[in-house]
Amino acid sequence: MLWACVLLPHLALDGVLRRRPPSDKPLVLVTGSAQSRSILAANQPARAAGLRPGQRLAVAQALLSRFETVEHDPATTERWHSLLAAWAYRYSAEVVLWPHAIVLEVSRSLSLFGPWPRFEALLRDDLRQLGFRHRIALAPTARAAYVLAGTHDGMAVMSPEPLRGALSPIPVSRARLPDQAADSLAAMGLRTLGQLLHAPRDGLRRRFGEALTEHLDYLTGTAQEVLSYYRPPDRLELAMEWTHEIEQVEALVFPLRRLTGDLATCLAGRDGGVQRFMIRLVHRDGTSTDVSIGLLAPERDPAMLFEHTRSRMERTELPQPVVAMRLVAHELPPFVPAGRDLFDTRPANALPLGQLRERLRARLGDHAIQTLHATTDPRPEHAQSTASDDIVIGRPAHLPRPTWLLDTPMPLRGPVPRILAGPERLETGWWDGGDIRRDYYVVETAQGQRAWVYCAPGECGPWMLHGWFA
Repeated sequence: MLWACVLLPHLALDGVLRRRPPSDKPLVLVTGSAQSRSILAANQPARAAGLRPGQRLAVAQALLSRFETVEHDPATTERWHSLLAAWAYRYSAEVVLWPHAIVLEVSRSLSLFGPWPRFEALLRDDLRQLGFRHRIALAPTARAAYVLAGTHDGMAVMSPEPLRGALSPIPVSRARLPDQAADSLAAMGLRTLGQLLHAPRDGLRRRFGEALTEHLDYLTGTAQEVLSYYRPPDRLELAMEWTHEIEQVEALVFPLRRLTGDLATCLAGRDGGVQRFMIRLVHRDGTSTDVSIGLLAPERDPAMLFEHTRSRMERTELPQPVVAMRLVAHELPPFVPAGRDLFDTRPANALPLGQLRERLRARLGDHAIQTLHATTDPRPEHAQSTASDDIVIGRPAHLPRPTWLLDTPMPLRGPVPRILAGPERLETGWWDGGDIRRDYYVVETAQGQRAWVYCAPGECGPWMLHGWFA
């Protein structure tokens, strides 16, 4: 087995920074009680000004008079951790969450995503786009990959034989030993993992218990570690909050792009799609404005989800300023990607029909797009419905149906048309008083247009126009 560890040393800070536009202003995460506030993490401008993690907030304020502080929220950091686990699930079905890290088994994934250098580059590119700084290492055991990622970014140990040699020079202080064993071992003269691995096991067990020796066995692969694997949730709830108030819908574009991008990441990880979800805009008084998003088919393309949702939100009026945005998706149906013909002659940048249809619906409204569905009612007037209606599958018609069906039939003017197909007799509707008896034909007019017309049964005119073919 081969395990890749994605270490996230700045998970909490990156989660905050990715929610806001890029800025060169100093920002720090603060934690602790009101009497003992300290800095948990600082961005690059704050570090350049002398602010450091672990520094007391009062000391930081003495060094720099103006900087932004954000309260550290462990629950929010845990949500970012789960988001990245969902992202990793697209590359492996065996994903483990450890503190500030994600470990995934990749030996079977290499046959799908290519050799490890290519696979590693793919992971790093995804993480950069998501906005998370990281360190990555590969090893035959999950625990060894976890340790190596903290000391040697980019190291790849592909087999068990050289693993001990790679672990030996690592200081015990960075070997993620249980409890406070590292300090005691350094005082005893055991300062590297190599020295610790050669120390008598019985003495280590008596002094430090089973936890230390088990950790060493898990590192080297002598013992098989029992891991608890991540499983994607059946529903998604994503959120973004900010300290200021947003009064215009246009200013919500940046957080909306992040939320829909995170939604697409989670969907890709679980190999699913979304057909209905909701954007909830939370106002300063606790009330909210809900924007419901409905798609004709499950989707997971981030660009399409963002554009469709933005078009919906542009028609929304904000009764009050917005302080938070939530995305709620409780239905995550399977996703079946649309296939393309091997010899498809369409341009590479051509918009697929499904995305074009969703874009028109988002910009023009649900009722602006009409779709013909096959139904159990053979009357043509009942075959046209809005795109948001449920589809009822019936038996296919014997003759083709026009793409443009007129709401009300009208007389066909001009010379006698040329009959291409027909007749197809429709005699139905007796059960609700709307009974019809018609013979339908596909004809070609003198102008070369293909039309769908009908006349009384057994006759050849006068013609009533009911639709046009594209």
